[in-house]
Amino acid sequence: MLSTGLYEDFPTLKMKINGKRIVYLDSAATTLKPKQVVKKLEEFYYNSYANVHRAVHTLAVRATTELEETREEFAEFLGVFPQEIIFTSGTTMAINLVVMSLLRSGILKKDDLVLVSLLEHHANFVPWLRLSKLHGYRIDFIKPSGRFGTLEMDDLLKHRDKNPKVVAITGLSNVTGQRIPVEELRNVFPNSIILLDGAQLIPHEPVKPKEIGVDFLAFSLHKMLGPTGVGVLYGKRELMEQMEPFLYGGEMIDRVSLEDVTFNELPYKFEAGTPNIADIVASREALRYLKETGFDSVHEKIEQLTQMALKEMMKIGGVEIYGPLDERQHGIVSFNVKGIHPHDVAHILDQEFGIAVRSGHHCAQPLMSILKEQSQIDFPNSTCRASFYIYNTEEDVKILVEGVKKVKEWFSR
Repeated sequence: MLSTGLYEDFPTLKMKINGKRIVYLDSAATTLKPKQVVKKLEEFYYNSYANVHRAVHTLAVRATTELEETREEFAEFLGVFPQEIIFTSGTTMAINLVVMSLLRSGILKKDDLVLVSLLEHHANFVPWLRLSKLHGYRIDFIKPSGRFGTLEMDDLLKHRDKNPKVVAITGLSNVTGQRIPVEELRNVFPNSIILLDGAQLIPHEPVKPKEIGVDFLAFSLHKMLGPTGVGVLYGKRELMEQMEPFLYGGEMIDRVSLEDVTFNELPYKFEAGTPNIADIVASREALRYLKETGFDSVHEKIEQLTQMALKEMMKIGGVEIYGPLDERQHGIVSFNVKGIHPHDVAHILDQEFGIAVRSGHHCAQPLMSILKEQSQIDFPNSTCRASFYIYNTEEDVKILVEGVKKVKEWFSR
């Protein structure tokens, strides 16, 4: 069951915007933080803070123990070995680490093929594209053929005989909310290195990378109740042992001589420098909060709100909604109001109704180009995006729908 004390756990929900209670619908960008996470940050800084893996005094041992226990908890959550959990600054850093390390190691070589979907956030698009210019590997794109950027199975299958070296794809689109059939990726690309961007998917449901056969999985804790500046990268041990590190410095080395260096064992080989210790440790509280809530309940709640929002928004004339509009759409409703720029819609929703939604291209400009091709309105290369999480309610959806109706009415005068 979902927690009954959400308003006590999330003090931000008590805020008012111009006299209206806040309706926070921007969780795809970042989630609110429960008091338990903030409290853990404070406790750690005051009672357990020291640098990790470097000393034997009491505080250092205590800090190291807490960080490594956090690693073990995330490893258990994903069903992997602790050595396969790398802490990064976020999904963006994790993906860049994979791309650069594959290149430095010669695993990804000139003329190899990398497949990237056109649903991707720039974090899982720009590194592959830009570095193909510098290193000479080929790049091809999985273009969604379905309604407003919906990826169909045939879109994947048409690439299966190309024998790509790497396939990079999101688990859930941050624009359309479409959940990708990640369980089918290994069947379609049996010989490829598969990187799954889980930034939007993991906050809603656990994914076991070994069970579905992906080689890398990246996600950010700030999208699942945790602090900013913390990411998790799962990497298949056999691959990471072959890979050259992305960053060099302290704690990622074994021995240093005037001739060369040898690297530390996994996972420390990929964790150069002092990590974001306190935020990593506090992230464990975020994971525990979601586990105690129950991921089934999390998924069910978000699915219920998404389908309710789709149903009600589709009744408003002049509103164009993007994505599949069926059970594949989860947690996100992107839309535009005919004749009104999404920035104006978002600003009025905020100022008049206390509703926080995102407006813009959502760091997914290639996908925006696809939406523009199918749009029946003067598409402004951006959308409004309402995204839901565990602290949202049916009342929030009703306020959103009424707010959009009012915005449309005011602009039509």
